[in-house]
Amino acid sequence: MANSKKNMHLWAAAGLVFIVNAFICLAVVDDDRFLASVSGGIAVVILLIPMIKTLIEDFKNKQTKMHELVILAVLASCSQGDLITSSCIAFFMLLSMIIESKTATGVQASLEALAKITPGKASRILADGSEEDVEGKDLVPGDILRVRPGDGILADGEIVKGRSSINEANITGESLPVDKAESSKVFAGTINLSGVIEVQVTKAGEDTAIGKVRELILQAEGSKLPFVRLIDEYVKYYTPLVVMIAAIVLFFNKDTDGVNRLVAILVATCPIALILATPTAVVASLSAAARLGVLIKDVNDIEAMARIDAFIFDKTGTLTRGVLEVSCLKPVSGVKSSELLRAAVIAESGSQHPVAKAIMQMSNKVKMKIRHADNLHEEPGRGVRAEFKGQTILAGNLAWMKDNKITAEQLGFTGKEDGAGMSLLFVCRDGKPLGWIGLSDHPRGEAAESLQGLTEAGISYSAIVSGDRQSVVNTVSTDLPVSEAFGDCTPAMKVEKVEYVKSKGYKVAFVGDGVNDGPALATSDIGIAMGAAGSDVAVESSTIALMNNELNRLPFLVSLSRKMRMTVIQNFLLGGLFIIGGISLGALGNLSPVIAAVLQVIGALGVVLNSARLIRQGEEIQALGASVGEPHV
Repeated sequence: MANSKKNMHLWAAAGLVFIVNAFICLAVVDDDRFLASVSGGIAVVILLIPMIKTLIEDFKNKQTKMHELVILAVLASCSQGDLITSSCIAFFMLLSMIIESKTATGVQASLEALAKITPGKASRILADGSEEDVEGKDLVPGDILRVRPGDGILADGEIVKGRSSINEANITGESLPVDKAESSKVFAGTINLSGVIEVQVTKAGEDTAIGKVRELILQAEGSKLPFVRLIDEYVKYYTPLVVMIAAIVLFFNKDTDGVNRLVAILVATCPIALILATPTAVVASLSAAARLGVLIKDVNDIEAMARIDAFIFDKTGTLTRGVLEVSCLKPVSGVKSSELLRAAVIAESGSQHPVAKAIMQMSNKVKMKIRHADNLHEEPGRGVRAEFKGQTILAGNLAWMKDNKITAEQLGFTGKEDGAGMSLLFVCRDGKPLGWIGLSDHPRGEAAESLQGLTEAGISYSAIVSGDRQSVVNTVSTDLPVSEAFGDCTPAMKVEKVEYVKSKGYKVAFVGDGVNDGPALATSDIGIAMGAAGSDVAVESSTIALMNNELNRLPFLVSLSRKMRMTVIQNFLLGGLFIIGGISLGALGNLSPVIAAVLQVIGALGVVLNSARLIRQGEEIQALGASVGEPHV
């Protein structure tokens, strides 16, 4: 495609040389326009060659872009005998096609640039401690890489040695570097800035996060808006209709300037601007979104986003930081705090839930030896059953305890002031209550501002759903501008809440982590997974994936979707105006073919420039992130 575009430019340049030569001959050679006409004829032939090639490619690819109208217009103009004018028409029409071709390949160019994010070679550490340089495509899971300051990271993995700051802007859209230490995840396509680190590869090639980005961009660009699919269905009737209109005009004006009017109509009706109307806006929108770490699988999703008027948020890790800390240990009488914590560690050792991470962090803090369960069963939204040396340990919420015939009173939990504003983990062993553990979480600093931004963007309803107790959810909601807050929700109940809001006539977007919230994400009109970098589940279960955890992407996404829809409409109106105006003026004899061709170029440029405004969406968010940002992790 790149070579094809380059050749089209060369053909246009060659044609222009002969057009200029034709006008020079007119001015300085008195031969009754002979040399000028010959030069104009050569220009016409040169300019027709890439047009015909493009038409053949369209037919081979089973695409209908109506380039045949361009060729008909040029040939009809030649029939008048004025080859100089015909060459000018051909040049301006080819210029319009170059603009179209350059824009249509915009996404492919973006993908090529994206592929070049991870160039060069990686230093793989061998068994004897020596290093070898290998291509990124030759890496496999389990390889250990040594990444020096300034080197690009060529695979997803985990740091096994060293500390450094990593620039993750290509993945998450965050301009600030992130501090990383041992056990931290790193991603292909990012840059190591400071220290030397050793990384164990977990994913390579197309399986990496950057590979998913490429796949999603290509998938989104290949999709079409509903009304565009409708246009595609009826486009086969466009060329015959235009030819019929031109023929009627020629029939009623055959004794005057009928051919001139016919050419003007054929030139004016070449729908270059209409062809560019949607792809230019889509490419610009996808680029702006990807720059901020927002990945959209289907262009229909961003169009549907423009109609969203309600947001439902999961609490933990979405509106709150999701970094829980153990605040208190409340063992029942006769049970030591260490015994309660040890049982909780065994039960949670195989989970990635924020509660489990907080429990493991506490065990590391008190230097408790980690013991892993022999067998684990996790009940989403309820708790965990762990088998350890013949013992059965249950850890989860109060509903999970009640399901297993353990009451709040037996656990020493009054339900009044106990654990107010905290998430609670109840623990029992072999049917014997051990007590409960209180964990605290806090709203994100930008949560209130982002929710206010959604309200200002026209979102009329917002709600929180969480598996935490209602009192905990209420504590969080008091600081946030939400319409309702629902606690004690299982994954099934979250789906019910989504259905409840939809039944009230709202178009609903659900925002969660893409793991426990999978059913709710799938049920909503738009499912948005936050913090999706490195999470295949989050990417697969959502319709839109935020590679970071920044809530300010949500008002941006709503604004971008509405501006994209409006831009597409504007582009179609502009293209339609040129066509209808061109037919009308051409039929009346008030539009010359050359002016019609010039207007084609102006129309194509107008659509491209109108769509290009979308690329700058979100620049203020990047500027804010660069100047303020979140503290390093």
